[in-house]
Amino acid sequence: MFATIATEHLSFSVDLTKPIDISLPLRHGEANPNAFGVPYPTLTPLRTDRFVGNVAEGGPCNCEHLSFYPHGNGTHTECIGHITKERITIHQTVKVFHALAALVSLAPETMQNGDMVITERQIRVAVQHLHADISALIVRTLPNDANKPFRQYSGTNPPYLVPEAAEALANSGIRHFLTDLPSIDREDDGGMLAAHRAFWQYDPQSLYPPRYDATITEMIFVPDMIPDGIYFLNLHIASIESDAAPSKPVLYSLS
Repeated sequence: MFATIATEHLSFSVDLTKPIDISLPLRHGEANPNAFGVPYPTLTPLRTDRFVGNVAEGGPCNCEHLSFYPHGNGTHTECIGHITKERITIHQTVKVFHALAALVSLAPETMQNGDMVITERQIRVAVQHLHADISALIVRTLPNDANKPFRQYSGTNPPYLVPEAAEALANSGIRHFLTDLPSIDREDDGGMLAAHRAFWQYDPQSLYPPRYDATITEMIFVPDMIPDGIYFLNLHIASIESDAAPSKPVLYSLS
């Protein structure tokens, strides 16, 4: 099944029968990536005096209780409500779920303090020649080893974006940023979340209004077989009234 997509300046077709899923599924227990020391997801059958939600145990159907923390358990998409006092939810703010997206592979660089970071220079190079109709950037970090979907990030100070890199993203017009990092900020930055604030332009001193329709998606996984390039992005987000929700970004090759 092919669909013809037209943006303001471009027209192309996509084969909807060949999706490229770059999300990580939520599983029960420790077979998940983990960040910030949050508990692992649990998927457990509903149990009452008269019902068990597990067919294997004799129940009439399967009915599970799901417990998870989107920010630390797997692929999730965040809105500006992640850093605001007022309750702003991903369900309220994201109304457009398709975009042209550029996939780039970047190797974090070492700072003088030993941290591994994505720099402003790297982001500027990644976006400098992008067509104006491209509103999403996907960063696959290198090395891209096979254990990344199960990596235990807690307490390891994983790579992150310097605030200037996030500001460059905002200034370039990128509305949706997706990365396999557990966070675009340092694991422990004293609660500043400086890169998040720069990306959403959430600063009382800023000359620009906050970017309420912009999103950050973290903990994706892009296999090596998927080449860098331009794709059509469908950003599936669970309809949950929270600052973040599990998500399923899907790419389609262009023709």
